[in-house]
Amino acid sequence: MIDNSSKYNLFFRFIEKYGPQGFKGINPDDPLMLELEEMMAKNDQFVFIGDLLQGKIIYTSKRSIHIVGVNPEELTPYHNLEAVHPKEVYRNTNGWAKLLTIANDLLSAKNGFSILSVNMKMRNPTGLYAEILFQSYLFYYEMPHKSVYLLQVLTNIDSFKKRKHGYHYYIGNDLSYFRYPDDDLLMTGNDFTKREFEIIKLIQKGFTSEQIAEQLYLSLHTVNTHRRNILKKTGKAHIPDLIYDLKERGLL
Repeated sequence: MIDNSSKYNLFFRFIEKYGPQGFKGINPDDPLMLELEEMMAKNDQFVFIGDLLQGKIIYTSKRSIHIVGVNPEELTPYHNLEAVHPKEVYRNTNGWAKLLTIANDLLSAKNGFSILSVNMKMRNPTGLYAEILFQSYLFYYEMPHKSVYLLQVLTNIDSFKKRKHGYHYYIGNDLSYFRYPDDDLLMTGNDFTKREFEIIKLIQKGFTSEQIAEQLYLSLHTVNTHRRNILKKTGKAHIPDLIYDLKERGLL
């Protein structure tokens, strides 16, 4: 049974209550924590919070063992990196790089927050791969020391409608994207087919259409058709403009 998405306010109550003490000494019998754990159990998710500048996870909720097969007290950033599907490593690496860029921006501003939301396949305790939604809420906080914290909610979305191509991706400051997922939320993002994205990456590397055709064993006509479709989807006039935009969003 899926809990009401409005319950995501529990995460903000968690930050408000335990932030001043650096998210340490969290009482598992606290009514707030019991309510939070109950919600996440219903939603098949868990949460962790870390200090991005120190590069460490401070607190992990109970259900990490059910989602990624790692006990809460043992979870490190390495476990998330290691459990991601091999085909997702490129996107995962770009995602972490983008998180660090955002963290530096928030630290420089000494204020604010940002959201980065993306789905990837991740190995579960059975050794199989499940579709997991990573919802990252980054925020600047001055207690007990000035830093940028990451609250990341991981949700199993295997039961949701699958995209025909592309994947969910959002980066920005709209808090409506930090909610329990639904089909509308998951359809937001990169809508390129696997082939289109492959061509975009080759263009980024400086390949001409002729070289791309040779590399991918396609006709020149097919490559140029893909290029036109890519621009039509994005409303961009030129591929370099699109590449710049994708790099800014952490997709390249």
